[in-house]
Amino acid sequence: MTRITPFFLALAAALALPAAASALTGEKEVQRFTSFGGACANCELAGRRLAGAHFIGANFSGASLVGADLRGARFVGSVLAKADLSRADLTDAHMTGANFSHANLTGARMRDVEASGTVFSSANLSGVDLTDSRALGANFNGATLTGAAFTDANLQGAVFRNVDARGANFRDARLHATNFSGGRLDRASFRSANLSGAALRGGSFRGADFHDADLSHVSLAGADLTGARGLEQSQLNEACGDAQTKLPRGLTVRACRGSGIVVKVPPIPPVPALKPAQPGPRYLIIAESF
Repeated sequence: MTRITPFFLALAAALALPAAASALTGEKEVQRFTSFGGACANCELAGRRLAGAHFIGANFSGASLVGADLRGARFVGSVLAKADLSRADLTDAHMTGANFSHANLTGARMRDVEASGTVFSSANLSGVDLTDSRALGANFNGATLTGAAFTDANLQGAVFRNVDARGANFRDARLHATNFSGGRLDRASFRSANLSGAALRGGSFRGADFHDADLSHVSLAGADLTGARGLEQSQLNEACGDAQTKLPRGLTVRACRGSGIVVKVPPIPPVPALKPAQPGPRYLIIAESF
């Protein structure tokens, strides 16, 4: 017979309630918050209501959070590598030093998130809405971003090397010193985006929209901009390329010299090692009343 410990009873009770629940005490409303720490690799938390939850130094690698309500959640130094957060609601979430590498975030709602320095390398973010988000220095290396929306997002210094972001929307985004080298961004929209100092080296931007985009100090060496829309010679006069750069008919670009401008961006935190769970409690659940 399986013995049910008080720890697992507490866990079940915590997950059965909304993460930010309210109760009435006399005439005062008491707000309760749930915090998670320790290890819970491969946990089943699909559809859970965890709005406002705090994941502090937690290892949720491989966990299922499909469709979970994580609005306003905070992921501090936590590992969610290979976790399934498809269709999860992460609106207003804060991800500080978190690792979402190889995670599935397809169709997730991530408007207004703070993800500066967060690792999304090789993650699947197809169709994700990151409108108005802030992700300075974030690492999207090798991620799938097809159809993702980054409208009005601040992505300065972010790394998008070797991404598949075909059809993604970067309209009005701040992309200063962002690295798109080797990426597939065909039909992506950079309308009115600030790409100053960005690296588009060796990337594919066939049919992309560059109407009113700032391309000052942009490196287009080896980039394919065949059929790019809204691209003007005045924009290219501020950029540079090489003999392998492909441009729409009638447009030219000067040769790159030197390494371009140098911009200081927030460093990307080290990725925590994925270690086996140590003996002791698998969860730390703290209920705080205010």
